[in-house]
Amino acid sequence: MNGILPLWKPRGMTSHDCIFKLRKLLRTKKVGHTGTLDPEVSGVLPVCIGRATKIAEYITASGKTYEGEVTFGFSTTTEDAWGEKVEEKKVDRVITRVEVEEVLQRLTGDITQTPPMFSAVKVNGKRLYEYARQGIEIERPSRTVHIQRLQLLENWHELDGDYPSFSFEVVCGKGTYVRTLAVEIGKSLGYPAHMSALTRTQSASFRKEDCFTFEQIQEFVSNERPQDLLLPLEMGLSHLPKMTISDTLAEKVKNGARLEEPEDWQDGPEVVMEHRGKVIAIYQPHPDKPGIIKPVKVLFND
Repeated sequence: MNGILPLWKPRGMTSHDCIFKLRKLLRTKKVGHTGTLDPEVSGVLPVCIGRATKIAEYITASGKTYEGEVTFGFSTTTEDAWGEKVEEKKVDRVITRVEVEEVLQRLTGDITQTPPMFSAVKVNGKRLYEYARQGIEIERPSRTVHIQRLQLLENWHELDGDYPSFSFEVVCGKGTYVRTLAVEIGKSLGYPAHMSALTRTQSASFRKEDCFTFEQIQEFVSNERPQDLLLPLEMGLSHLPKMTISDTLAEKVKNGARLEEPEDWQDGPEVVMEHRGKVIAIYQPHPDKPGIIKPVKVLFND
């Protein structure tokens, strides 16, 4: 089995739990996910099977789309609804749509984020959540992330009540903590806040409607049709420029040869080499030899 299985990850399971379960269902060890989802977050989790595991990093690095809900009035240790309360301040005024939209606009583009303590980022060889579980808070390195789009989902004019909330959609790049966005929105409006719900609706080119649930996967396996669950690995590279190559050149590419840069070379740090509709390798310009291209990954060499 070779390809990408677009899984709809249920709430209550870690990404690792999902991989373990799929290995048993599909009876194969070569299974890898493409970026973790928190246990309480549901949504699109493309899973690479067989040779497709070679391109998992490209899906992980692609953009993601989420639908979330921000609730004002209190913050938590985990920045979501499942942590312990840290700070509470009931909302004592009306929050207008114009105010919220201004904040969302300021958080669009390149922004700086500090990873939450309950995250998988490593500091001094340990993941932050390991420190957090011991009650230790340490200094975390900030990072620049890209928010392509951040917009409200519902039509409303004012928010009121002690703990008002609103729903939004965000399209963001690798490394973005959407939980932290919720906290930042609250701070900008003068109140503690947290992410009260979150769903990933798209990862790279894989959308919610492409996904299979575990129940559906079990049905395909029971009917001896597991191959029908898989999408071609080419879908995981659809965001990269492509170059169609001849039979002669394909033989050299399959063997990982360094080549003179073709006249029709596509601009881009990495280019997919396609032969007869199949991606066989990913190439890039040689860093030290102008006019030469070299393989990054060879996917098919048979």
